[in-house]
Amino acid sequence: MKQYFKNTLTMIEEALESMKDSVFDQLVNEAVETIKKGNKIITSGLGKNVPICEKFVGSMVSMGLPAYFLHTNSAVHGDLGLVKKDDLVIVLTKSGETTESIYLTKHLENHEANIWLLSFNQESTLTKRIPKSLILDLKHEGDLWNIMPNNSSILNLIILQGLAISIAEKLELVLDDFKKNHPGGYIGETLGGK
Repeated sequence: MKQYFKNTLTMIEEALESMKDSVFDQLVNEAVETIKKGNKIITSGLGKNVPICEKFVGSMVSMGLPAYFLHTNSAVHGDLGLVKKDDLVIVLTKSGETTESIYLTKHLENHEANIWLLSFNQESTLTKRIPKSLILDLKHEGDLWNIMPNNSSILNLIILQGLAISIAEKLELVLDDFKKNHPGGYIGETLGGK
């Protein structure tokens, strides 16, 4: 079993090495500027990407930063009202060919959002449509058939958590920004919350 974990870590490391640092830095800088202008960061996905998006939003909100999750399916049934002009929306889709994500993108453009793509396919409908794309090269999902979203989900989590931490660093947040939002549980107790 340890060999499986070692292989997984190797594949994840190689995929992260394929990421263009300049593109990630641009995403961080645009996210920071979005927040400074009073707009928000929105992640959108479906399927296994839903809890990944929610984890990112949870991290951001716990630091007092404006972030929301927009379910790709629910978006076109009224939830697009969440999106305002110049909000930064990150669309997660492994293939860049997900029908629902392509349909949503059209409507995000109509809302004049700043759209980013997080994907694993260099040549797709959405990489052609969304110029701001953070694309990782993943050799294998780590399952028996190379089809289940295992390693891609892990990588999406790593990228989005890295984004949250990078935003906090650029905004020079301090522990008190987190502490006031987390008075409960073991963390609250550790930080002296009441």
